[in-house]
Amino acid sequence: MVGEIKRVLVKHPKDAYQNQLKIDDQSKKLNYLGKPDYKKASSDYEQLISFLKTNSIQIHYLPIDEDTSLDSIYTHDPCIISNSGVILSNMGKRDRQTEPKAIASYFDSINVPILGQIKSPGTLEGGDVVWIDERTVAVGEGYRTNAEGIRQLKSLLKSDVDKVITVPLPHWTGPADCLHLMSNISPIDYDLYLVYSKLLPVSFRQYLLGRGIKLVEVPDEEYDSMGCNVLAVSPRKVIMIKNNPITQQRLEAENVEVHTYDGSEISIKGSGGPTCLTRPFMRS
Repeated sequence: MVGEIKRVLVKHPKDAYQNQLKIDDQSKKLNYLGKPDYKKASSDYEQLISFLKTNSIQIHYLPIDEDTSLDSIYTHDPCIISNSGVILSNMGKRDRQTEPKAIASYFDSINVPILGQIKSPGTLEGGDVVWIDERTVAVGEGYRTNAEGIRQLKSLLKSDVDKVITVPLPHWTGPADCLHLMSNISPIDYDLYLVYSKLLPVSFRQYLLGRGIKLVEVPDEEYDSMGCNVLAVSPRKVIMIKNNPITQQRLEAENVEVHTYDGSEISIKGSGGPTCLTRPFMRS
């Protein structure tokens, strides 16, 4: 999850949000913290795209789909990428259950193989899956991903991984809000993770430390502003939401090159940071 990104799947606000009317109609139902401003969201999104382009990343745009909601801008969640192919999620959030089909259609169109899909009663979302290394994966078990979803993922990955670690997630603010494992942890380098330890199980935190991974802590005052949601485009080169200065300084103290974008419309209001907005599907 920290190797240099070569290809990434995204969805522009013009295709996910489409217009202000759709935003006004859907944002409350989807439990957004506020109504994104369509014009500013589109402009801010271009900051993120510009950064990806400057890093020579091949950008793939998921097309408009009338069966999906505003949430489809967060392309990370409807699938998991493995060495054997794409695993389609079965979304824990009911309003997002049409998204894996749209993702599958796009990957089929560019000849990226589909390995399988999580099926009901199993649920699993991409934001709960963290690859520790090429043969070890951690999966958060909470309101979006359940035990049966993790069992199915283990079966699908049986040729690709040696160990699947289940990480219990707390109730926190309840089932209506989005709490993924990656809400609390972002790999920055093979031996450096950004974390919010207050929401991590002791056993998992100790496991990471036991592997020689240094943990950079997100302060309490920058958790709600999504200071813990950071995308590594290559080892120790990241993009994060601006206005998280303490987290940024702590990363820079670890020789991390930090870039920022305005996430007020496309991230904060829909609870999806730069990791959520991107689905890398090829890294070196």
